[in-house]
Order: sequence, then C-alpha cells, then structure tokens
Amino acid sequence: MTAKQKSPSGGSTSTTGKGFSQNANLQPTFYRNLQPTENTPDHASAAFIDAIRSHGLEPPDTTITPGRFRRFPGAGKQRSNRAGWCILLPDGLGGCFGDFSTGLSEIWQTRRSIPLSHAERERFNRQAAEARQRAEAERREEWEAAAKRATRIWRILRLPDPRHPYLIRKGINPPPETPVRQRGRSLVLPVTDFTRALTSLQFIAPDGGKRLLSGGRKQGCFIHVHGDTASPSRVIICEGWATGCTLAEGESKALVLAAIDSGNLEAVAMQARDHWPQAERVIAGDDDRQTPGNPGVTYARRAAIASDSLVALPQWPEGAPDGLTDFNDLVQWERGVRHG
Repeated sequence: MTAKQKSPSGGSTSTTGKGFSQNANLQPTFYRNLQPTENTPDHASAAFIDAIRSHGLEPPDTTITPGRFRRFPGAGKQRSNRAGWCILLPDGLGGCFGDFSTGLSEIWQTRRSIPLSHAERERFNRQAAEARQRAEAERREEWEAAAKRATRIWRILRLPDPRHPYLIRKGINPPPETPVRQRGRSLVLPVTDFTRALTSLQFIAPDGGKRLLSGGRKQGCFIHVHGDTASPSRVIICEGWATGCTLAEGESKALVLAAIDSGNLEAVAMQARDHWPQAERVIAGDDDRQTPGNPGVTYARRAAIASDSLVALPQWPEGAPDGLTDFNDLVQWERGVRHG
C-alpha cells in the first residue's frame, strides 16, 4: 500500500519505499482536503524544492526546470556525491525525487483547487513511471561504470604494508580470504555481490577514515572477511571489516561477511538467508551507545527480524570506556587491560 504524506512544501508525497508504484491510484477523495494554490512553473518549482528539502536533501538549484533529470548529493553526503536525484514533470503537476544511498523514492504532486481529470491522472501516472525508470537506468549505468573502474584499479594495486597504522591500531592480521591491497597510504578492500562480482572498493585511511568508490553499488553487497562460501553452517554478518577480522579469530569455521555499515545489514542478511538457507545466521551488531537512537543496535535487530537471524552484541565489562562500540574495540581493550 502506498502511504501518502503531507509535505510542508504545499504539496503531497507518496512514499513507496524502494521504488514507485507504476499505477499510483490518486483517488478524488485525496484532493478534497487540499488548499488551492497558484499552479505556475515558478510556484511548482519552489514547492517541489521545499518537498525535497523536507526529506533532508538539498537540490542543486533554487529553480528546477521541468523535464530535466537532476543529480545532487544524498542526505548528509559530500558535495561531490550524486546519490540524490529529482525530476519535475514536464507539465508541472508533480515530480519525483529520491536518494540512491538510502533507497528513498518519492512521488510529489502540486496542490490544486480542482481534481485532476481522468486524462491528467493517466498522464501523471505515466510520467511518474517514466521518471522512475529513468532514475533506475541512471543508477544501473553508474553501477556498471563503477564496477569497471574498480576492476581496473584493483589490478594495479600493491600488497599492503603489514605495519600499516590501521592494522596495528586494530590489532588484526587479515585473513587470507580477504585480499587486502594498498593504494597510496590507504588500504583497499574489494566489495562484491553474492555472485562474487566486484561492485566497488572500500578505502581505509591510516586514521580509520573510510570511503567507497564513487558510484559503486553497496546495497546488498559485502566484504568477504573469512570462511568458505560453498556451504557454511554459520554465517556472521557485521558492519566493518576490522570487526569481522576480530570475529573470525574466534569463529574459525564460520563464514564472516562485513556489510560495510549498519544500514546495509538487512539487505546482506536477507540475501544470505536466500543464498544459504541451511546456515545459522548471526548479526553481530555495533553498540553505538553514545549515539542517539543507537543505530548499531537498532539496525542489527531490524536485520535479524527481517532475515530470521540471531543477534550478538558486545557485552561490556565493568570499567569499559563508553567510547567502545564494537567487538574489535572490546577485544583490543581487553588485550590492553591484560597486558597493561
């Protein structure tokens, strides 16, 4: 079912999760509560921009030309990011926008003093469906281009310095299943999908800063940390690669996958369930106890419920610093206590 929400922009949005309904049924009763507004190109553009901003996105311009597909940073992303997108439909009756990095996809419609005619409604639905298809085509093209770029980069990378600051600080010895490389001062890890096709690369700086190859596919993809993928009896899914390396030390017979971040746990867990239905699945979440809403725990539990998996969280001994969040932090702190 499509949920309709009022927008502070003077319009309405129809939320469809990861995609649009190509047969959005905008019933006449929906319009009875709408207030009349001036239906001009400038007003439609301004109201559309307000609707986009209400979802934490910042459009590229103060005016959006109808019919043009625009790209801009996703929510909270750097200026060079292009995860955000929008298109104001040619007739100005509405528009579509979204954020590839979060899966946001919205259909927005201007307020009118009279309902759409049947022909206008048909045209609106058709244009919204075409906008969605265009967005999906753009995303697929970016994924394909990024995968090719990742392959070219990976082929020329050197083996990592075993004394790399990140490896030393995290106290990890990379498992042989993770072919780590180095580019400049950054470690480089391959991101793959469940067919083992390379989709992107993750770069980890000496100070722990992480970034993904621009345009690469992340949703449902992972870093293979440890273990046999043929027929595992246990699959452990965590957020970061360093955490996965720590878990692999104590779970030598398990398949360990790093989902890159908490928001990707559910997508990876769902595919792991479909790929290895016989395996026990464990979501090893981070405990972001100093962050409002504790996203690590929240997303880990959400992923476990969706994929019928177990949840494992770090258990903090008395005296453990509040800044510790994951299993690697816990093990590193305990090692320091023992040898301190």
